[in-house]
Amino acid sequence: MPSTLFSPIKIGQQVLKHRVVLAPLTRYRADDQGNPTDTVVEYYQQRATSGGLLIAEATWINPLAGGHPHTPGIYTNDQIQAWKKVTDAVHAKEGIIYLQLWHLGRTTFSAFLPDKQPPVSASDIPVEGPSDIGLPYETPRALKVEEIKAITQGFAQAAKNAMIAGFDGVEIHGANGYLLDQFINTSSNKRTDQYGGSIENRARFPLEVVDAVAKAIGDDKTAIRFSPFSSYQGMKDDTPVATWGYITEQLEKTHPGLAYVHFVEPLIPDEVKEGEKVDTLDSFRALWSGPFISAGNYTYDAKMAFDRAEQSPNSLVAVGRAFIANPDLVERFRNNWKLNPYDRDTFYTPGPVGYIDYPFYNEKN
Repeated sequence: MPSTLFSPIKIGQQVLKHRVVLAPLTRYRADDQGNPTDTVVEYYQQRATSGGLLIAEATWINPLAGGHPHTPGIYTNDQIQAWKKVTDAVHAKEGIIYLQLWHLGRTTFSAFLPDKQPPVSASDIPVEGPSDIGLPYETPRALKVEEIKAITQGFAQAAKNAMIAGFDGVEIHGANGYLLDQFINTSSNKRTDQYGGSIENRARFPLEVVDAVAKAIGDDKTAIRFSPFSSYQGMKDDTPVATWGYITEQLEKTHPGLAYVHFVEPLIPDEVKEGEKVDTLDSFRALWSGPFISAGNYTYDAKMAFDRAEQSPNSLVAVGRAFIANPDLVERFRNNWKLNPYDRDTFYTPGPVGYIDYPFYNEKN
């Protein structure tokens, strides 16, 4: 009897043949204008499988979204046409590909924004500590309500552009300390209007973005990613289970036909004392009836991926670092083949090294 991990599941309009998903991974390989290059095309084609889902890297929805250098956009015709080469290459291998839509909010820098204007966020609270790219974080400007509405429509337009580029759907980036996550978390949202304070108010912006994107391209081509327990980029919420539980309940109520929801797993502690409470995604899984992608703990533990699929029949598992180093990860998981180790030093460097030069499996490896 085949394992659930390698059994079909429907997401949106597509029936997948397996449940091993390429997680969205920023790799800094776009050109200076935010266009995916030919090496990007090869990277995704290498990892495409018949009936397999790839989630393309975080992609800024417009210039005001604050993309870092060499990250891609989806708002110019050149960018759309460059992404079309990627989607064509994936579809040639009968793969499925979604695009992750991104607004960085307070985690970008004025140097990367039109007219060097300051970053924006829910409130004027900067991220503490150094940034990943060496620049000091700046104090953001709190968005006005009319600007929030404009950004919502920006996500919808980016979703339409993704359809023109040939993507099968889009994943709204509501995780990892970026703009929508900044509105959800109490650590970064101190607003006193309809977008701050209560859980319902802090959830309003991401839910409105889902509404707008689903209206623009259809529920069955729309998905969203969350990270309830992540502290990355200064995130912390007072009541994560209640907060994301409410969001999940609302999505189940208003958009049960979403292609999927995608949650980042909490870190597994090295030691758990007897009786100690451990964070899990179980409460959110219980609230969602559709496909549920989880990411975070499957990189070099195929057994965890197999077990998750068996325990949760509507689940898929997204893998990041191991998929970077193993373009044929799906077959390696299927056949229990040895995995290539990844080289962290080349995750974000330009060029093909550490990007499209990892070897496919052979018995001599």
